[in-house]
Order: sequence, then structure tokens, then C-alpha cells
Amino acid sequence: MRLTIYLAAALALSGSSSLAAAKAATAVAKPAAFELNGTTWTFTDKKGVKSRLSVNADGNYITQGVDGKHLDHGMSVMKDDKACFTSAMTKDGEICWTTKPVNVGQSMHTVNNKGEKLVVTRVDYTPLEMPK
Repeated sequence: MRLTIYLAAALALSGSSSLAAAKAATAVAKPAAFELNGTTWTFTDKKGVKSRLSVNADGNYITQGVDGKHLDHGMSVMKDDKACFTSAMTKDGEICWTTKPVNVGQSMHTVNNKGEKLVVTRVDYTPLEMPK
């Protein structure tokens, strides 16, 4: 009889802890405001260079001047409502920018974690390639 009671208690505890863990995981998971992968953006940087940045389906990004000159590339990821980029060309580390949902053709003001401001415009997705 004791074995049955212990077994029932263990099953009840394991079931409730699994349920509690599942609820906690669901409560913590917050979807991003929009998906960065598969998007392209245009902007003019602080040096006056007009640029295009594309993020492919895997989160890899490439930035080119509108003249086609390769400017940067690396990895990107959404963290809550921020678009975070880690360049493979600099030692700046991860730089995150504020975001909001933007449709193709719309612009937004964004600020990075270093206080730099930028106006970006979402355009139709254009895959960019690394220079050969």
C-alpha cells in the first residue's frame, strides 16, 4: 500500500512540475515584434554613405553601398524588440537597434545601444552576395 501511495505522489509531483515548467517556459517566451530574417533595409549612415542591408533566412547579413561596394557582413538576431548585429569585419561586438513592425516602403527611427540614431526604410527583399 505504501508503495502505491509513494508512486501516486511521485507521479503527481512529476506531472505538476512538468506542467509548471511548461507554463513558465510559455510565459517567458515573447515573440519578436517582427521577423528580421528575409528583410532588406536602406539607410544613410553618419558618414553620408547610402547603404543597403539584407538579412537572409539564416540570419546572415550583408551591407553594401548603393554603388555595390561591400561594407560589412556578419550575423543578426532578434532579442526581444531589438535587432542585434555582430560584424565579422570589426571588433565592435554585438550592436543592437530598437525596432518596431514596419511594412515594405515604410521608414522608422532607430537608436542603437551606443546612442547612435538612424532612419531606416524597409524595401523589398534583395539577396546580397559576398564579394568574390
